Amino acid sequence: MPVQVKICGINSVEAADAAVDAAADFAGLVFYRKSPRNLAPDQARALAARMRGRLSLVALFADAGDEEIAAAVGAAAPDFLQLHGGESPERVSAVRTRFGVPVIKAIAVAEASDLVGAARYDADMLLFDAKGAAPGGNGAAFDWQLLRGRSFTKPWLLAGGLNAGNVGRAIGATGAPGVDVSSGVETAPGVKDARMIREFISEARA
Repeated sequence: MPVQVKICGINSVEAADAAVDAAADFAGLVFYRKSPRNLAPDQARALAARMRGRLSLVALFADAGDEEIAAAVGAAAPDFLQLHGGESPERVSAVRTRFGVPVIKAIAVAEASDLVGAARYDADMLLFDAKGAAPGGNGAAFDWQLLRGRSFTKPWLLAGGLNAGNVGRAIGATGAPGVDVSSGVETAPGVKDARMIREFISEARA
């Protein structure tokens, strides 16, 4: 089965079109005010409408309240909610139940013990990212060997410091069925590059 690819932090028409044209599987829309990729509701609505039906839309949050999630769901009507903060297993279950939308739970990884609790989350998919100062988009990788030989009961994505130059090695080292990139396809924080998006997807699938 081809490796699935998620381009996160889509915040422009050019980036949206590049992700769709290069056949990305997922596009991430960020709803986290401290991120340079954060979207206002009107921006999210327009970008989601442009991509809808051509890939899966993912709305990303970090420790957001129900009101904030509801506003984003109303604007973007995402196919998935990605919880990228310190949400507890109970909070993940509550969000999944309340909104009736499949959930991706991000797990911050620095050492093997960080992977132990992954099974506690009532999520539809997991995403393993490097621990960093911000929830995602830090451009830092963790030790991929921590995932070698591991199996999980849920689909999962590898994130953290990936780019076109290393995504092939990352997949080979971890056996990841899917990958997620944000800063690795940017020329500056929050500035996506269409050529880099195309190259990343091409290398991930090579």
